[in-house]
Amino acid sequence: MSDVTITITRQSGYRFLVDFGAQYASLMVDEPAPLGADSGPSPEHLLAGAVANCLCASLTFACAKYHEDPGPLSARVTCHTGRNERNRIRITGMDVQIDMGATPDLLPHLERALASFEDFCTVTQSVQQGIPVQISVRGPNGAVLR
Repeated sequence: MSDVTITITRQSGYRFLVDFGAQYASLMVDEPAPLGADSGPSPEHLLAGAVANCLCASLTFACAKYHEDPGPLSARVTCHTGRNERNRIRITGMDVQIDMGATPDLLPHLERALASFEDFCTVTQSVQQGIPVQISVRGPNGAVLR
């Protein structure tokens, strides 16, 4: 296992430059208006992206254990926000919909992969300890598989 280290540097207002290290491009982030200028993704966007990426990679990994390929994957994440008891805005839940490109008939072990893929997702399993995350997976025809 290896630790991940990033550096974030304030540019102006609520704009920050996220430096992921020499091997990756940096990313400009910002808060939405009226607080920030909405000139880049917000922390909520980054969290949603991390959850979606990790879940899609985990589904790919779970299928690959059976030498199967889920095909093209896409995910749509909605972060729900609300206020806590101290009137502070918090993420109150996340809904994730993964759309799988491969036809389920071509994946004989899909049911087993779908039953285990969440367990491989480091980010989502960590997030779920504080934020409910609802996950669904659909096949290429829109049928709900999980």
